[in-house]
Amino acid sequence: MHVTRDFSHYVRSAGEGVQHIDLAVDGVHCAGCMAKIERGLSAMPDVTLARVNLTDRRVALEWKAGTLDPARFIDRLEELGYKAYPFETESAEASEVAESRFLLRCLGVAAFATMNVMMLSIPVWSGNVSDMLPEQRDFFHWLSALIALPAAAYAGQPFFRSAWRALSAKTTNMDVPISIGVILALGMSVVETIHHAEHAYFDAAIMLLTFLLVGRFLDQNMRRRTRAVAGNLAALKAETAAKFVGAAEISQVPVAAIHPGDIVLLRPGERCAVDGTVIEGRSEIDQSLITGETLYVTAEQGTPVYAGSMNISGTLRVRVSAASEATLLAEITRLLDNALQARSRYMRLADRASRLYAPVVHATALLTVLVWVALGASWHDAVVTGVAVLIITCPCALGLAIPTVQTVASGAMFRAGVLLNAGDSIERLAEADHVIFDKTGTLTLPDLEVINAAAIPVDIFALAGRLALSSHHPVAAAIAQAAGATSPIVGAVEEAGQGVRATVDGEEVRLGRPSFCGAEALVDKAMVDPEASIVAFAKSGEKFILSVRQGLRPDAKSVVAALKARNIGVEILSGDREPAVRAAADALGIPEWRAGDTPADKIARIEALKQRGAKVLMVGDGMNDAPSLAAAHVSMSPISAAHLSQATADLVFLGRPLVPVVAAIDASHKALHLMRQNLWLAIGYNVLAVPVAISGILTPLIAAAAMSSSSILVMLNSLRGRRLRRENELWK
Repeated sequence: MHVTRDFSHYVRSAGEGVQHIDLAVDGVHCAGCMAKIERGLSAMPDVTLARVNLTDRRVALEWKAGTLDPARFIDRLEELGYKAYPFETESAEASEVAESRFLLRCLGVAAFATMNVMMLSIPVWSGNVSDMLPEQRDFFHWLSALIALPAAAYAGQPFFRSAWRALSAKTTNMDVPISIGVILALGMSVVETIHHAEHAYFDAAIMLLTFLLVGRFLDQNMRRRTRAVAGNLAALKAETAAKFVGAAEISQVPVAAIHPGDIVLLRPGERCAVDGTVIEGRSEIDQSLITGETLYVTAEQGTPVYAGSMNISGTLRVRVSAASEATLLAEITRLLDNALQARSRYMRLADRASRLYAPVVHATALLTVLVWVALGASWHDAVVTGVAVLIITCPCALGLAIPTVQTVASGAMFRAGVLLNAGDSIERLAEADHVIFDKTGTLTLPDLEVINAAAIPVDIFALAGRLALSSHHPVAAAIAQAAGATSPIVGAVEEAGQGVRATVDGEEVRLGRPSFCGAEALVDKAMVDPEASIVAFAKSGEKFILSVRQGLRPDAKSVVAALKARNIGVEILSGDREPAVRAAADALGIPEWRAGDTPADKIARIEALKQRGAKVLMVGDGMNDAPSLAAAHVSMSPISAAHLSQATADLVFLGRPLVPVVAAIDASHKALHLMRQNLWLAIGYNVLAVPVAISGILTPLIAAAAMSSSSILVMLNSLRGRRLRRENELWK
């Protein structure tokens, strides 16, 4: 029976006669896998792009429209030894979770078996140089086999499966020599035990698997974060909209059925599904997606609105200018996706090493066996020496060199208030030499404060706070909190987009817009902070102005100074108003700043800095910052950031202070130093150990012990990163 595979649902247009598809690929563990996949797919006719994202194991493919069936890419990947399927966020995340649990089970089995086999091996080691009877030694060997063989069969699956796929595709990867070494060590151990030999290598094989699984598990768990990004963006997309099909008749239709020029109804509590302009109605909308501002914006006739914006209070009629994939939200999605994909090419050294490792190790072990046979050694002794070479050259220390430092450094960063969100963020953060800050919610606190509360009479401020409790507006909430109000005024009425009014002791009181309270004249006379939102309060002819704003983080100025002291450039890119950005920049001593920037503007500025050779650290919190966070060399967000920004950022910092930014940079420098030391330790170990193993001096057991010692040395060196030197007053 012929089965037709139709993947057209997953294909989208990339413009200019080019089609695009994303595929999830199983078994991608290293930069060598990336290179092999990209070369294999790029060689196909009419393919214009083949790019692997190692972080989420996704390959992005583009080809000339109408020339290729997407199913051919899956077939080609299978030929290369990788299973692939169309990328879907939910299924990809489920697959990652399942793989993580499987690795943890394998690690648990291997570790348990290692502890028990080592307990049995110690008396054998001591007995071989004392008075242990051969029968006793054989008993311990068979007992070790009973534990090690089934444990290795289960715990070695991640390596055995990967090696089998590679060999089936007539190629090799790093798991092939690992699998050969483990299987040969176990096989030789069984043979040695049958022949009542003094040495068996069950402990070497199972210990090898344990250390390798530790590295694989750490690596896998530090790559899982970007799965949430697509889901968070999708949550902002309304699938339907209320379209006017007549003068007073509306119909709920899919977004795909809406076209420019149509008119849609946007009711309170709904997310806008289109880009357009308000033609009727008045409301307040949350446009933080575009501007990064947490304050609501008044929407009235002529106000532009964008897909993903939330309508807060009134009902609006919107004339559509763009819908579906033409909206600004869709553009942000594409910018974000492109930036994430562009991040996939890193660790060039690991790429070259992984391509050379397998053939070099195989050739070295085989040559060792042949040379020893040629020199007159028995096949048994030659194979034992070859197994020792395979084991001692195991990349365990090399594999642990980076993950162990990342784990230790992440703990140190956590104590400094920083959480890692990407596996290679430490290395990239250590390279950063230019920091770009968003203003709202990043340099400023997410909470609003009344900056002139002390100038308002206590009784008036208390009454304004009680009246503010009757409004859902965030500015009103800030006033109520600052006044310590706990009981609202009974009978208060909120007028959408204007304010709140009530009657107290026969007198009307109002809180809201200056025009709503008749206090326009006071605005011109007041010394208004350019960053502040102005709220008026009126009672019996008395009128007052309240200035509400997000204050700068308390340590923002000292943090900027600390960054400059480290020869790191600092600038501000913000979607906020020019007066507000200028005031913040002047207060912090930052000469480089830009206001009114869109997501595309921020991307363009980052790209310009990259062209000059700068390594940019982007620190931002708004939804509009997500593409620039992804495009930067490395990125950070405060914990108060929009959820998408947190998912996109490489690091997230906690609390109100900004000092974790400096702490993270200092920690990353120390961690990178330790990573380089670990790599040299691992390389130096192989340079010294391999010739010794080839010489035949080492048994597989001693080779495993040497391999384990190198891994332990790497881990002990990594532990030096647990504590960070607090040389700067900011840390205290």
